[in-house]
Amino acid sequence: MTQQAKTLLVTGGGRGIGAAVCRLAASSGYRVAVNYVADSAAANEVVRAIEAAGGEAFAVRADIASENHILAMFEAVDKRFGRLDALVNNAGVVDRKARVDQMDLARLERMMRINVIGTMLCAREAVKRMSTRHGGRGGAIVNISSIAAVLGSAGEYVDYAAAKAAVDTFTIGLAREVAEEGIRVNAVRPGITDTEIHASGGQPDRAARLSTLIPMKRPGTAEEIARAALWLLSNDASYTTGALLNVSGGR
Repeated sequence: MTQQAKTLLVTGGGRGIGAAVCRLAASSGYRVAVNYVADSAAANEVVRAIEAAGGEAFAVRADIASENHILAMFEAVDKRFGRLDALVNNAGVVDRKARVDQMDLARLERMMRINVIGTMLCAREAVKRMSTRHGGRGGAIVNISSIAAVLGSAGEYVDYAAAKAAVDTFTIGLAREVAEEGIRVNAVRPGITDTEIHASGGQPDRAARLSTLIPMKRPGTAEEIARAALWLLSNDASYTTGALLNVSGGR
């Protein structure tokens, strides 16, 4: 890697879509900061795989629910790489399947703090480093949203869907705010994707079980979502900002 290699931070980079983004980005020449909150073994395995292929990466622990953790994470990236060119806001949570009238305040606050506020704080720190207004060289941000923002997830995760709808609106607003400052901001809206997030919500078989609802009759893969994110980061998408890209098998 040369000193001019671009640097990417991926939140929630140890598993699922985030790990796929990290691996694909490294193969495309990015130096990668792999964020994780608890599973250091998974994040370090992503780093090892990148290094084994000749790339450069490091793992950085931070809870996206904490502003102090986020600030420390960006400082660690500054110290290690000296620059930031791209951010993928991938970290997010779901919860147990429930109706709205079964959801307590703690669940709602956790959902919004990680999926919405954490995303916004990470974007804020990225803008401070990348914006030409702040002396930066420009860059790109991709937020991982969800097709749930459109569908609503009634009877399952209305809170998650609402959080992702907020991410969509934030994406559009921020894109317009920093368009003249060299930063492009876009979102990918995955549909049902075969990753571990379903197990974390108590439904490990959800991707396979709901395949019949998808026009393509199968769940997506983490790699398919990652390819969309990398396209939005790339110069091939140089005139694309404020876009919400559905990668959902037609759903």
